[in-house]
Amino acid sequence: MNRFYVTTPIYYVNDVPHIGHAYTTIAADVLARHHRQLGEEVFFLTGTDEHGNPAARAARKRGITPMEHANEMVVKFKELVKRVNATNDFFIRTTDPEHILAVQLFIQQLYDKGDIYLKSYSGLYCSSCEAFYSEKELVAGKCPDHGTVPETVEEENYFFRLSAYQQQLLDYYDSHSDFVRPATRFNEARSFIEQGLEDISISRATLEWGIPVPWDESQVVYVWVDALLNYITALRYAKKDEDLVPKFWPADYHLMAKDILKFHAVIWPALLMASGYELPRHLFVHGYLLLGGQKMSKTRGNVLDPFEIINRYGVDPFRFYCFREVAFGQDGVISVEGFESRYNSELANDLGNLVSRTVAMIAKYNQALVPQPPAGSEDFSEEVQRLAADTVKALEEVDLTTCLERIWQFVRSLNKYVEESAPWKLAKEDAGRNQLNNVLYNLVEGLRISAILLHPFMPTATCEILRRLGHASDISALARANAVWGGAKAGARVESDVPLFPKLAT
Repeated sequence: MNRFYVTTPIYYVNDVPHIGHAYTTIAADVLARHHRQLGEEVFFLTGTDEHGNPAARAARKRGITPMEHANEMVVKFKELVKRVNATNDFFIRTTDPEHILAVQLFIQQLYDKGDIYLKSYSGLYCSSCEAFYSEKELVAGKCPDHGTVPETVEEENYFFRLSAYQQQLLDYYDSHSDFVRPATRFNEARSFIEQGLEDISISRATLEWGIPVPWDESQVVYVWVDALLNYITALRYAKKDEDLVPKFWPADYHLMAKDILKFHAVIWPALLMASGYELPRHLFVHGYLLLGGQKMSKTRGNVLDPFEIINRYGVDPFRFYCFREVAFGQDGVISVEGFESRYNSELANDLGNLVSRTVAMIAKYNQALVPQPPAGSEDFSEEVQRLAADTVKALEEVDLTTCLERIWQFVRSLNKYVEESAPWKLAKEDAGRNQLNNVLYNLVEGLRISAILLHPFMPTATCEILRRLGHASDISALARANAVWGGAKAGARVESDVPLFPKLAT
């Protein structure tokens, strides 16, 4: 059996979740559901990053301990995962005792090998990023991501010999041209390395809220090293009494936003090379969701509450909109107005109305039973074969937006087919009975296949579509292998119900 391992970044707990966290989580879930449909064994990991200065400051501001703060925030992140209907196999916390021990073992081995050493250091540090910057990386003297002036930090820390892996990293990039996707991010990541790498601090002497360095407990592990290791440590203890590393590592995809590309594309592979692990097969870097022309961030305070959107419109429309409105991998502007417009035009009109019309016509013209099409009648088998291949290819390349567009082209063609074939006219003609049966069957079959292909994006609505068409909606029925023409069952009873996507008042 083929296996597939996908991760989100672990989310920082200095504040409550926002729509950006939901965006990456849903993307990972789409891929996980798709690979389960292919019959593969899947491991989908998400979780929370709980150490470091910002979390400690947030706790101090609230008058509680960092652990108390983390325990409260992690509930909200777990609730987000549940509300977006994500099917993650494990939720890791960097405060898990098992993770802490695994991190300490990992860096101890690098220290014993000679890849970690002690030195004094002075640098420009953004506490919001938990990262050091050179003067040339700043924008008008400020952090390029948070727009804050970094502080000068001077202390004695332990350093990882990142520079020793520069050529090995370049060689890897040159032999793995799809390691980072999209291609623009690959070029950006390679340029980081090509410009020259300096050794990086992997500990902090002035922090208490972190994992103690095992050979020197006066220091704690740099939060980014702690966080990156989650992708392997989780596999060690996610399943009781079984180490899943041999089964699932290397990861097929790490999904992330572009602000953390350098950590994942440079530091993470170097750490893996130093420790003898295989590198992840791919990193996929998506853009920012922009609200009012700016990246949404907790620091700026311009965030959309995903819970509010889901409460108002439903989780499936939210999942759909995330990848329909903004090309996955690029920056894009989102808005409530844009959401409502796309909901009404595509979900309510294109898909929801098509389901309602199809069920109503079968109820009216064939006693609510899916008709048997005449032998040799026209169908969409060749078009569906191309559609299935195109959507698999798009998802293999993590092109979620193109996948949705391709499916929507087919949904629109079914609507056009209704208008051109005019079943209401055929029903009035005795000679049109066979053609009517063919049209109704084709609509049911087209919708059945659309539901299978759309399932990773809208799992609840697509199961409901299959139910209304008289089909089972279990895992076996949703398998990708069933997305071939001819699976609709003649004689199955369709069921009318309330509109699938009630139109929003405008």
